[in-house]
Amino acid sequence: MTSAIEQFALTEEEAALLPSVEEVLQYAERGWYLSRRLFSDAELDALQAATERYYAGERDRALPARPPHLASWQPADGPVQRHNDYVHYEHGEIGRILRKPLLGAVAARLAQAEEIRLFQSTLIYKPPVPGEPSNVVPWHFDKHYWQTSTSQRMLTAFLPFHDCTEEMGTITMVDGSHRWEERPGGDDSTRHFAARDRSELEQLLHENAEFNGTEVHTVPVEIPRGHVSFHHCRTYHGSGPNRSAQPRRAVSLHLQDGSNRYRPFLRPDGSPVVYNHDAVVRRDANGLPDYADPEFCPVLWRSEPGKSEPRRSEPWRAEPGRSGR
Repeated sequence: MTSAIEQFALTEEEAALLPSVEEVLQYAERGWYLSRRLFSDAELDALQAATERYYAGERDRALPARPPHLASWQPADGPVQRHNDYVHYEHGEIGRILRKPLLGAVAARLAQAEEIRLFQSTLIYKPPVPGEPSNVVPWHFDKHYWQTSTSQRMLTAFLPFHDCTEEMGTITMVDGSHRWEERPGGDDSTRHFAARDRSELEQLLHENAEFNGTEVHTVPVEIPRGHVSFHHCRTYHGSGPNRSAQPRRAVSLHLQDGSNRYRPFLRPDGSPVVYNHDAVVRRDANGLPDYADPEFCPVLWRSEPGKSEPRRSEPWRAEPGRSGR
């Protein structure tokens, strides 16, 4: 039987692909990081082929219940931007490729965590239709939708299947925005960007920049094939239209450090926030959703005892939030 240490070991070649100390410090300053090449052509070819079968209806298992805010594109939805959650759970081959320990090791070094678990996976297909409104993803940051998570160190890995350019509508970061404090107000930030007006979100971004005495500095991250873009859970990001002749295909992997747990969280009107996991994961000893459920949130990386990297104090400002506890 393979031990946990052996299971998560890296080869010398893989270890050389981890971010350097200087790059970890840059991530802490900027809120995002572009990796070295983490996936081979063969892995990405297999991943794309598996997603084609997924789009054609191939599933290895079904979700035990339908979460309340599930993104689940179907052919009947037409040529809009496609989003499909839980692809790592529903399709065995997709899940096998995405659970690559090297990906988790990079995330662990950036987050300065001893363990990284997968939190969610979303398969994305942006059609080559410049005027398609759904292709434009407005400014947002992911922690707004993860308020039932205790961690402030969660991060997202964006993995395209091909060279991903600005013309294709690659992911664009607002440099350093993870270190901002949010402007006080009664806005319900847990509402997903797809349900909000784009101009409203643009205004909120600039208001928060002004509140922090800074300007909005956007950086389109052009990603060579096999490389991965990582960003902090409080980094504002978005993407523009696909003006190329090819679809933009990618997986967005949301990642959690090993200390992350469920917490109750209330909206300004007093109603509870419900994340999709709350409908499908197992319950812990207190009857609460278990965000360490290995079926839905498998471990990607765990440091060997005694060899974890030293933790530095986090340079970003943690938001206290409106906990329901």
